[in-house]
Amino acid sequence: MALKIDTFSNQNGRGFSFFKAVGHPLTAEALDALLTRLAGLGPVALYDPMGHLGTLAELHDLGRLTVADVFVQAIERIGEDILGHPARPVTELPTTTARSVLVAGFDAGRAADHIRHLLPAGVELVTLDAVRLPDAMLTNRRNYLDPLNFATNHGFLRDAGGRHTRLVTANYWAGYGGTGLRLWLRLFDADGGVLATWEQPLGDGVSGIVIDSAEVRRRFGLGEFTGTLFVHAIGARGHDVVKYAVDTYGDAEDELSCTHDANAWPADLYAGLPAPKDGERVTLWLQNAHPSPVPAGAIGLNLMGRDEIRPFDEAIPGFGCRALDPAALFPDERWPAQFELQAGKHVVRPRYEILAGNRRNRIAHVNVERVDLKPDPRIAEASRHLGKGWVLPAPILPLDRYRSFALPTPMSTAQTRLPLQAVVYDADGIEAARHRFGVLARSDSVAIEAGALVNGSGLPSGYGHLELIYDFEAGANDAPDGWLHGLFRYEDTRTGHAADTSFGGHVFNGVLTFKGEPQSYGGPPPGLSTRLFLRLGHDLERVDTLCHLIYPASTPWHAVSATDLILTSADGETIAHAPLAIPCGGSRLWRASETFAAEDLARAGGGGYVLIRDTTCRLFGYHGLIRDGAAFSLDHMFGF
Repeated sequence: MALKIDTFSNQNGRGFSFFKAVGHPLTAEALDALLTRLAGLGPVALYDPMGHLGTLAELHDLGRLTVADVFVQAIERIGEDILGHPARPVTELPTTTARSVLVAGFDAGRAADHIRHLLPAGVELVTLDAVRLPDAMLTNRRNYLDPLNFATNHGFLRDAGGRHTRLVTANYWAGYGGTGLRLWLRLFDADGGVLATWEQPLGDGVSGIVIDSAEVRRRFGLGEFTGTLFVHAIGARGHDVVKYAVDTYGDAEDELSCTHDANAWPADLYAGLPAPKDGERVTLWLQNAHPSPVPAGAIGLNLMGRDEIRPFDEAIPGFGCRALDPAALFPDERWPAQFELQAGKHVVRPRYEILAGNRRNRIAHVNVERVDLKPDPRIAEASRHLGKGWVLPAPILPLDRYRSFALPTPMSTAQTRLPLQAVVYDADGIEAARHRFGVLARSDSVAIEAGALVNGSGLPSGYGHLELIYDFEAGANDAPDGWLHGLFRYEDTRTGHAADTSFGGHVFNGVLTFKGEPQSYGGPPPGLSTRLFLRLGHDLERVDTLCHLIYPASTPWHAVSATDLILTSADGETIAHAPLAIPCGGSRLWRASETFAAEDLARAGGGGYVLIRDTTCRLFGYHGLIRDGAAFSLDHMFGF
């Protein structure tokens, strides 16, 4: 039972704002009151001049209304079945028996004025402008559905059982000219009940932002909770996306992990959910992105590449969350088996946790699976000019302490056969090993370990990175779709702690372009510069910050990077610079404590961060925290 709503267009790379507008918690409350009032007046006529009525009905209970008629403006829609009623031309409005007319649209003043003279006497005319957010919460008051008015996202926030959660980001909107920004925040419990609502003002500089579950719990006098934090950035400029890192830490020293933001646009499918190893338990957190409940059985799991879908037989309240145990649906599956989540646009990108034994806990996320792609033979042809073409880089942590694994994960419905290889590089960019997977079927789940690929000989620098790339020699007739993904797992052999991270491949560092690659977040391709956010830890005395920066190159590029590590205070002021030169095709693993003076890190404080800037090349980065001898975390970085 997938929701029939538009959330994101891969064609133009933009989200749709209407579902966010009617799904905003404040609007949801106002709409509930409005619909209840209209229901009390008697029969209602619905007018759909903008085509939004279907989405409104998916996210709100219109069943409480006695619908007399449904009217449309577009002649081609006349007779269309809308909510069980044949659509009538709005010119027939004078014949309605309804006591009120609801126009399903915002900025609907003109649409309402166009039909006001057609209303029978005594009939009330209402538009969705009656439930708009206050003007003080809008960036663009003239265009209500401007995406910048709905720079929102959902965070996973928990403070229970000695485990805490910390959302960390920066006011990157200030870098695009935004001033007077603030966050509107609402914390929901697992059943969608409101625990707290507050606003957090942001400085005008690119200041650090920290929301810590322990501090929230103290401030509002809450008990233990697990739920969703709804985040609305008011006054956003440049980006309508709320990006953040999620750190989990605990009263126990071995509780430390991190993951990524939720992705603000709920998707039909997610993939890259691993099955547990023996002795592990996987928990998938399903966060309802909407005010309407998710019916029991509307969400399900299947083994990747297999047709059988096993449903999750729990309903999820509006804005609530539930824990799904894949082993309850597939008790016999073990790593490296992987699952596909049939999400039906009900939930934001879910996080999963893996509990090893009774102590070691780590968190990661699955990824959005594309449904709009097709195999493209032009990719192989384009690679004559793009060299390695699509590259998915991931760290190989020091081999004397860590085991580093890679598991390719199908991330589009078009990917049925994948010609793939893995290349291991020393930190200085020297190829050390190559593994050819051959052509992987969709149902194949094949994990490799980097240490095994170098046959025990190690790497000269002790660490490096691995790249997943297409193998056109292995699959000359198997066209890829350009959406290469993988899950990467790291195990500390000394402590038993582990971390998962996953991401997708891109074309890196070449001036020729093909289908939006090399990707650029700040303008048209090619993306040939770097701006990455590296947050500092919550406890600078006991927890260090680590970063693994990779300089992938599809074609030869500048011999070394000209990377600037900019230590920034919580209020956005620059404290110190540190240069870093990374060989083309190589990587560098470094720690904040070894790069910046202790007094400078202390000045940066818990809300401080490092801005990684390079105008000569595009770097790919992984960030983490480490409490030596106890635990570490690792995930891919984000830029702005």
